[in-house]
Amino acid sequence: MTDTPTTPTAVAGRPVADATDAEVIADLDFAGDDQAVDDDLGPAPAIVVFDIGEVLIDETRVWATWADLLGVSSLTFAAALGAAVVQGLDHVEVFDHVAPNIQWRDFEAEHERRYGGFGEDDLHADARPCLQELHDHGVHIVIAGNQPARRTEQLRALDLPHDAIAMSADLGVDKPSPEFFAAVVELAGASSPGQVLYVGDRVDNDVVPAAAAGLRTCWLRRGPWGVLQDLPDGVEADLVLDGLGELPLLLAEWSGDPQDS
Repeated sequence: MTDTPTTPTAVAGRPVADATDAEVIADLDFAGDDQAVDDDLGPAPAIVVFDIGEVLIDETRVWATWADLLGVSSLTFAAALGAAVVQGLDHVEVFDHVAPNIQWRDFEAEHERRYGGFGEDDLHADARPCLQELHDHGVHIVIAGNQPARRTEQLRALDLPHDAIAMSADLGVDKPSPEFFAAVVELAGASSPGQVLYVGDRVDNDVVPAAAAGLRTCWLRRGPWGVLQDLPDGVEADLVLDGLGELPLLLAEWSGDPQDS
């Protein structure tokens, strides 16, 4: 980490409030922006598995609803969540930090009542077009991530193009365990993990464990974890994207069958 400056600095033309902010921003690695397909990647995966939170679903409303229930502003909650991510803490630490006198788990049912489940407006704008384009080109699509069982029917109701769908609660195992990715490979009907590309926003829950399980990986750098986490030394994702829009084209290039623009 760089030495703490004694006076406020400026980043991208804007004054930084204090030295700590400057250090955090300076430490963020923006080198892994959208990339072309590496010629040495090997055979293209025939199956793409999509994580849910911040890959298909924008979780802004999830966190805003929790902030409202806990009596803090959305900005305060977001700041605490970002700090937890940077420090490698579980997101549940945020609840105890911003509302230490509240048993937040007692409010889970009320949160769900107010949140109301996944809706069309919660989809990231590039999610449906990406899935549709992949589907139209014959790619086998699976949707699977760490979610309660009730999300399965909510996602089905959105009528997204897919061939299989299951939440971690349906599979009986959560990420980042190897058993989750083994279950996903089985759900996808793949004969080997290398036939599967897992698209996720988190380094710790998605990229690292999926690669360790033998799956190909696509790191989608959006949402709190996608923006604030970095890949550990010696670990590379097969694809790194800031959005889903380029994924169909990159997969076509990977397979040696570039699509018409």
